[in-house]
Amino acid sequence: MSLLEVRDLTTRFRVEKREIDAVRNVSFDLDKGETVALVGESGSGKSVTALSILQLLPYPTASHPEGSIVYNGQEMVGASDRQLRDIRGNQISMIFQEPMTSLNPLHTIEKQIGEALLLHKGMSRPDARKRILELLDLVGLSNLKGRLGDYPHTLSGGQRQRVMIAMALANDPDVLIADEPTTALDVTIQAQILKLLKDLQNRLGMAMLFITHDLNIVRHFADRVCVMNEGLIVEEGPVADVFNDPEHDYTRHLLASEPKGRPDPVPEGAPEVVEADDVKVYFPVKGGVLRRTVDHIKAVDGVTINLKESETIGVVGESGSGKTTLGMAILRLIASQGDIRFGGDEIQGLGFKELRPLRREMQIVFQDPYGSLSPRMSIKDIVAEGLKVHGLGNSEAARRELVAEALEEVGLEPAMMDRYPHEFSGGQRQRIAIARAMVLKPRFVVLDEPTSALDMSVQAQIVELLRKLQRDHKLAYLFISHDLKVVRAMSHKVVVLKDGNVVEQGTADTIFDAPETDYTKALMAAAFELQATETGVVAT
Repeated sequence: MSLLEVRDLTTRFRVEKREIDAVRNVSFDLDKGETVALVGESGSGKSVTALSILQLLPYPTASHPEGSIVYNGQEMVGASDRQLRDIRGNQISMIFQEPMTSLNPLHTIEKQIGEALLLHKGMSRPDARKRILELLDLVGLSNLKGRLGDYPHTLSGGQRQRVMIAMALANDPDVLIADEPTTALDVTIQAQILKLLKDLQNRLGMAMLFITHDLNIVRHFADRVCVMNEGLIVEEGPVADVFNDPEHDYTRHLLASEPKGRPDPVPEGAPEVVEADDVKVYFPVKGGVLRRTVDHIKAVDGVTINLKESETIGVVGESGSGKTTLGMAILRLIASQGDIRFGGDEIQGLGFKELRPLRREMQIVFQDPYGSLSPRMSIKDIVAEGLKVHGLGNSEAARRELVAEALEEVGLEPAMMDRYPHEFSGGQRQRIAIARAMVLKPRFVVLDEPTSALDMSVQAQIVELLRKLQRDHKLAYLFISHDLKVVRAMSHKVVVLKDGNVVEQGTADTIFDAPETDYTKALMAAAFELQATETGVVAT
C-alpha cells in the first residue's frame, strides 16, 4: 500500500448558488521516498488538490462529493479535527505558494518557525531556538540568526519563502507538499533549495508532492508527473516517458511554452524618461537601551541608471540584493539619497502633493499579487481605483468599460470583474495586478517579478503582452526578476546587483553572452546551462 492514495477525488465549490468542480475524478499514489509532480496552468486544480489532502479548504463552501484520500491507512476525508491536527505540520507539512499571506504579520520569525516545534514536539523554548537556528542554516538564512525578533515584512520575498520552508521541515515530516516552493527565489537559491529538499528526502525517506509550473524542475527533480488541465489529470507517468514522448496535446503545449524572442529596438533619439544618479537607500540599525542608530544596512549603495522611452532595463540579482528597493526608491515610495529625474524634471525633493499628479505616469506591479489586492474589493473596484483617483472616466459605466478593456488585454474575461481576489488562482491574480497598473496608461512601470506566479505558457503570453504595450504606448520598464530567461526576452539593458551594489551592467547581449564577473557568470550558469548538479537537479 502506498503512503498516500488519492482515488477518484472530486472537489466542489458552491459559489453564489452555483456548483463548480475544481478537481474532477483525480487519482494518484505517493510512495515513501518518491517525488510526484503536479503540473499544469494556473487554475488547473493543482493547489486545490494539495489543499484537499490536508482538508484545508473552506467547508462547507468546498466539499468532496466523491473520492477518497488515504494517508498511511487513515481516511482524511471526513476525519475529525483532532486527527487532522495530529497529522498537519507533523506527518504531512505544506510549503505554501505565497509566503507573505501565509506568514502572520504580527508574529516574529522565531515564533512562527517555533510554533510547530512547541505544538507537536513539546520542546522547551531553548531547545526550540536551537532547532530554529539549525533550520535557518539549512534553508540558507544564516544571516537572519541575529534577527529572530524581526517580522515578515522586513524580509525580501525570497527570504520569506525560505522561512516558510523552514517551518514545513521543522518536524521532519513523512510527506511534504511543496506548492511552488521556488517561485519567489532567484536561480542560485532555487538550486540550493532543491538540493536541500532532495538531501532531506534521501535522509528521511520523505515523500514529496511537488506542485510547480516550472517544467525544468520537474524534468530533473521528480520521479513521476501528473499533468492537470481544468481539474482533470490528462496524462501521468514516469517523468522521462512523459517529457520525451508526450501523448496528450495539452502536455505538448506545456512543453513547447517558453518566453521567446527579444524586445523591439529602442527608437533612435528616444527621450530619457527616468534618470537616477548615485541612488542610495540606507536603513538604520538601532541598538542599546535608547535604541540609537549604531549602523546602517546599505540596501542600495550608489546605483546609476538611465531609462528611455520604449526601453526596458532588467534588474537581476539574488534575494536581498536591493532590486525591489531600487525600484521603490525611483518611484519615490521610500526615502533615498541621490538625484532622480522623471521626464527631465527633478523629483527627489517633491512632496506628497507635488508627486500625486505624476503617480498616474509612474506605476508598479508588485511581486505578491494576493498581498497587494484588497480582499474586500471586487476586481472592478481594484482596477478602477486609480481611474477614480486621477479623474479618468466620466461615469461608472465609462470606468467599467475601461476596466473591461484592461482585463481583456491581460487575458481575463470582463465578466470576471465582479468577483473577488480569493476566487482566482495565483496567476490570474497577477494578471489583475498588471491590469490595475496598465489601465492608467503610464509612461514608466516598475515590474517587480510580474511573471513569478505564472506558469510557463502564461509567462510567454504576459511577455508578449508587455512588449505589445511597450510598442503601442512607448512605455519604459524597470523589469525586476530572478527568471533570467524572462529578463532576456524583455530587456534591452541589464543591471546586476549584489548586496546593494552594481557588479555589472550593460546591454542584454553583453551581459548574457559575455558576462565579466564571477557573480554574473554564476547566475547565468544556473539559469541557462540546464545541467543536473551533483544532486541530480537544476536551478530552473
